[in-house]
Amino acid sequence: MDWFLVLCAAAVIAVGLVAGVFLAFSDFVMKSLIAVTPKGGIESMQLINRKVYGSKFLVLLLGMAPVSLFLAGYAYMRMSGLAAAWIIAGGAIYVIGVFVVTMICNVPMNQRLDRMDYTGTEAGAYWPTYVSSWTWWNHVRTIASFGSAVCFFVGCLLLVQG
Repeated sequence: MDWFLVLCAAAVIAVGLVAGVFLAFSDFVMKSLIAVTPKGGIESMQLINRKVYGSKFLVLLLGMAPVSLFLAGYAYMRMSGLAAAWIIAGGAIYVIGVFVVTMICNVPMNQRLDRMDYTGTEAGAYWPTYVSSWTWWNHVRTIASFGSAVCFFVGCLLLVQG
């Protein structure tokens, strides 16, 4: 079980880092992008979305989906008790509330925005809807990643207590 505890503890840290990035966007990045001209906000968000590919953040964001599934699956198949329940919850929350929400909500909005000319009227008309919807779904991802980290953490504590 030592390897599982180490993996679970690493998941706490990794998911916590993901939550921190999402929190930064919800707390001040999106507010800053709204405060500038629509053209400036659109161009900046397009650049941010392009730079995320190949980033360490993307490795954590995507990599934690299979790790979360593995942790939850292992806990379901090989463990019992409260520790297993917390770890299963952490995995489910991450996969659904972070990974799935990212793939079906935030990414399509990013792709749509990226196809637009940031100086054009289409982008300017879409920008208020984009900011509102994207930020709302980012709040969901922030809460879900934080919740997942808490669940993994409690699961780790319960494993240590035996």
